[in-house]
Amino acid sequence: MTEGAEQRNANATRLFTWLASETRSRRLLVAFAIWLVCLATFALLAESRLFSHTKYNHFAFLADAWLHGRHDLGGRPPDYSEGNDWALFHGKWYVSFPPFPAMLMLPFVALARGPDNFYDGQFIVWLAGIGPAVLFLVLEKLRRDRQSGRSEKVNAFLSLLFAFGTVYFFTAVQGTVWYAAHVVGVALMALFVLVSIDAKRPMLAGALLGCMFLTRVTTVLVAVFFVFEALRASYIHPCHDAPRELSEVAEQGPFSARLLTVLRDLDKGVLARTIALFSIPVMVAIAFASYYNFARFGDASPTAFGHEYLQVGWLRRIQTWGLFSYHYLGRNLAVMLAGLPWLRPPTTTHVAFGGVPFKINGHGLALWFTSPFYLWLLWPARRLDWLGVGALLAALGPLLVNLLYQNSGWVQFGYRFSNDYAILLFVLLAMGGRQFGKAFWLCAAWAVAWNFFGAATFERTSMYYAYDADHVYQPD
Repeated sequence: MTEGAEQRNANATRLFTWLASETRSRRLLVAFAIWLVCLATFALLAESRLFSHTKYNHFAFLADAWLHGRHDLGGRPPDYSEGNDWALFHGKWYVSFPPFPAMLMLPFVALARGPDNFYDGQFIVWLAGIGPAVLFLVLEKLRRDRQSGRSEKVNAFLSLLFAFGTVYFFTAVQGTVWYAAHVVGVALMALFVLVSIDAKRPMLAGALLGCMFLTRVTTVLVAVFFVFEALRASYIHPCHDAPRELSEVAEQGPFSARLLTVLRDLDKGVLARTIALFSIPVMVAIAFASYYNFARFGDASPTAFGHEYLQVGWLRRIQTWGLFSYHYLGRNLAVMLAGLPWLRPPTTTHVAFGGVPFKINGHGLALWFTSPFYLWLLWPARRLDWLGVGALLAALGPLLVNLLYQNSGWVQFGYRFSNDYAILLFVLLAMGGRQFGKAFWLCAAWAVAWNFFGAATFERTSMYYAYDADHVYQPD
């Protein structure tokens, strides 16, 4: 055999080894392939956003402010941003969005020598495949731990469905400040869930949660997922005096009884140490945020990032009702659950309706409309086990708080705040046990089609959109 043939055989053997079933290298290669598919698709749809800065490159301006040793912009916002979502406090202009995405951009803004030379949209496209890729690793870990009965193939499909069948699709190709935070937040959320399972890396999980807090504040509530996993990891079998999984306890009796059983047999020293290690980086992030806000706004806003100083049309309602209030619940529920396309009235000419058969209001489409496969969450085939309950409670935290927020997500194609907990929804889908039959995959195809439409048209094909802030429903 020639030397060249031997080398080819060696390479083939090495590749076969890397792709061997149930190996870590195979999982990482599949995750890398998912990232590549996402990168190529998102880049294709981002188009010109890859090669220029976006109109709303707030994080790049925040990074540039730090590079010049200040917290404010040092002047007025750029004219091309149209004054959109900048905070004004005592005559100075600030970026009020939580700062972690700007931290990621900072070295690249420095290399570009200014925000106008930094391609923030391209930067986000490079990051956008991380969340779906890590989601695959999460789902595979659940399969290996027998928490999920889904196959590797189904887990890969679910990861791609998250990327292209949810509002994450249109989010990933925008690059602007609001959507950039979602992309970074999704990547952090997926990593957080991955390292939180079994609670074996408490400080890393806490660091990721701290970064999530500094990206999307409401996601700090998913800490409950780690707490549940810490409880599971600290459970001691009363007979064998050794740690064990909670799978047996999770199947016995009502949840309240299972919880009492777990609390009775905990290794409280292990639990305290795990929670303490987890809490350290979280408290560091919260302390940094408090210092950062105090340095900018003093006693006026030491616990808030400054959204109450945004120069926006709804500033008066913020001053009246606050950033979070029951007052906003009805509208936000309507957007989340009842936003539908506005159809062309039969008495209106085709031209009068802009030449299209429907329009999408700027408040966006309902979550079940853009991703109807989420309905499978309502009828799991088996009762949630301990990990599943933790995932459910973790998802409910940001879901409920977002419903009390003064903004519905405006302007959006679909309910973008669902990005704050969508990773956990896919964990619950995988664990639900119900078979994914034809109806599920038809709903998945519907979801991909609509979200592709959103990614291709939002903020670039205005004829399909009706930016009517006063109406969630189509006016008469």
